[in-house]
Amino acid sequence: MSKRTIVTMPGDGIGKIVLAEALRVLEAAGFQADYVHADIGWEFWCNEGNPLPQRTLDLLEKHKIGLFGAITSKPKAEAARELAPKLQDKGYVYYSPIVGLRQHFNLDICMRPCKTFKGNPLNFIRRGKNNEIEEPEVDVVIFRQNTEGLYAGVEWTNPPDNVYQALASHPKFKKFADTPKEELAVSTRILTKKATQRIVRAAFEHAKKFGYKSVTVCEKPNVIRETSGMMLAIGREIAKEYEGIELWNTNIDAQMMWLTKNPEDYSVIVSSNMFGDIVSDGFAGLVGGLGFACSANIGEEVAIFEPTHGSAPKYETYDPPIVNPIAMILSACLMLDHIGETEKAQKIRAAIAKVVKEGKVRTYDMMKLKGSPEALQQGAASTTEITDEIISKIKS
Repeated sequence: MSKRTIVTMPGDGIGKIVLAEALRVLEAAGFQADYVHADIGWEFWCNEGNPLPQRTLDLLEKHKIGLFGAITSKPKAEAARELAPKLQDKGYVYYSPIVGLRQHFNLDICMRPCKTFKGNPLNFIRRGKNNEIEEPEVDVVIFRQNTEGLYAGVEWTNPPDNVYQALASHPKFKKFADTPKEELAVSTRILTKKATQRIVRAAFEHAKKFGYKSVTVCEKPNVIRETSGMMLAIGREIAKEYEGIELWNTNIDAQMMWLTKNPEDYSVIVSSNMFGDIVSDGFAGLVGGLGFACSANIGEEVAIFEPTHGSAPKYETYDPPIVNPIAMILSACLMLDHIGETEKAQKIRAAIAKVVKEGKVRTYDMMKLKGSPEALQQGAASTTEITDEIISKIKS
C-alpha cells in the first residue's frame, strides 16, 4: 500500500517548532507518510508580495491533506512597510494566508474540539455549594462556518459610489447620511443558505456519530435578524431529522457568560465565522488555553489541520524551545481521524492524557510561569522534552 503524502506548512514563528514535534509523534504512533514542504507566511509576503504562493496551492490541490503551523499577520499599513524595497508601491495588499486557504479550497467546515484532560492545572475550576471547589468536565465541539460572514473579506474603506448608493437605499443607513464617504469603513456579513445548511448538518452528524445529546446554535438572531435568523431557522429545520438530539439556541454574548457557569452542559455548538471564532477561544480557555486548542478546516476535497494559536515569533529564537506543542499534536490527531487512522489518533490522545494526568512533565504554560528561558530553570519542560514524554507513553 502506497504512503499518503501530507503537505506540511510550518509557516512563521513557533509554527516551525510545533509542527516538527507533531511529525515526531505521528511517526512514533506508527503513521507512515511522505511529507512535502510548502511555503507560506511572512517571509514570502516580504520577499514575493504573496504569503500564499501558487506553488503551495498546487501542492494542496494535488495531495488534498495539509498540516499547518502558524502565521504572522500584521495590519495593512505595517505589512506594506515590511515589503522588500523592489515590491514597495506596486499595489500588493496583505491578506491572511490561512483565510486565503479557506476561501480558495472552500474549507467551509471548521471543527474545534475543546475537551478536558484530567490533571491539567489550567482546567477551569469554580466554587460550588458550601464553597467547594468544582472542576467541571468540558467536552464541547464547536463547528464554525469558515468561509462566509465577517471574514469573507467583502469590505471597503471609502466605498465606491455603487456600493455607497446601495447602502444608502436601506432605511437604517440614514444615520450615516451626513458622514463623508471617505470617512466610512464597511464590512459585510454575508451568509448563504447552502453553506449554512452544510455547517449545521455537519454539527448534527457529529453529534449523532459520537453520541452528543444537543446541538446549540450560537448566534444573535434577536439583533442580527437576517443572517443569524437564517442560521437558527435552518437549525430548526435540520433538527427535525435527528431524533434524540436537542436543538438549543443561545446568543453569543450570553453564551460567553454561561461558559464559566455551566460549561459541562454544552455538547456541539454551531456558529457563523466570527461568533464561532469567539466561542471556540472561550471554551479553549476552559481546557488549558491555546496550548491545547486544535482545529480542522474541511472542504469537500481538501482538508487542513492547525492549532489555533498564533506564531508568537519571540519564542522561535529560544534554545531550547519552551512552547507547548500539544495543540499541534492534537491537530495532527484530527487529521488522522479524517483519513481513517482513528486507532493511531486515539493512541496519541491517550498518551497525552497520561502525561497531563501524571503531571511530571509540564511546559511553562501548564506551570503558570512566565514565558521566558528562565522557565526551564524553574522546572518547566522544554518543547522537546514534553514531546519525548508523549512518545514514551505511546511506546509503553
